[in-house]
Amino acid sequence: MFLLAFSAKSLRRGGRWSRQQLVSVGLFGISTALMNLFFYLAIQRLDLGKGVAIEFIGPITVAAIRTRTNRNAVALILAVVGVVILSGLELGNEPLGLLYIFLASIMWALYIVIGSKVASFDRGVSGLGIGLLIGAVFIAPFGAPTSGPAFSAPWILATCFLVGILSNAIGYGIDQFTLRRIPVRRFSVLLALLPVTATVFGLLFLNQVPSITDLIGISFVLIGVVVQQRDTLPSTEVVA
Repeated sequence: MFLLAFSAKSLRRGGRWSRQQLVSVGLFGISTALMNLFFYLAIQRLDLGKGVAIEFIGPITVAAIRTRTNRNAVALILAVVGVVILSGLELGNEPLGLLYIFLASIMWALYIVIGSKVASFDRGVSGLGIGLLIGAVFIAPFGAPTSGPAFSAPWILATCFLVGILSNAIGYGIDQFTLRRIPVRRFSVLLALLPVTATVFGLLFLNQVPSITDLIGISFVLIGVVVQQRDTLPSTEVVA
């Protein structure tokens, strides 16, 4: 609702919304909502840095598919090795958390691909606002049954509102701004810092100390990203 109010003028930019545009916006909103849902379910069970590193297999796969080169194949293999190392640690301890983070990675890949299409409509962040509204309605049945305690604690509601503004309205709004200006593949690679920042924040604020094996797995993912980053972008590549 915040985004819709903020982007009221851009809602009518370019005339009426076509059915294809509305379908794309709806799918974008649902994939975004499911990405968040699965991610938060996962980090209830997994360390933040480890979870984000495993989830990153989604963006790096998108980048590899978008530009098929030997370097990208090596990058994807390195990332998969890192994910296998991290996943192996959790397979016996938190298989459900592992399932959730893999589902989140699939939704993250869809978020990037469909999000680039929504960004190409050139309607500001109105597409994001409509999409998130559709996504919220879609996942409401999953959260509504257990949301009672939140309404009796104002600080929880305030925290949820703040998280929504920072992560959805501002964070995804910046993504839409960026996706209108750079190719999908480059955007996927630019997400490379997320496993590092997630590990640092997990250590500083959640007291989640990564093990040596965790760091090795995360390093494989990051090395894969660096290898991919060094690949040269074709001058003709455009946003899908």
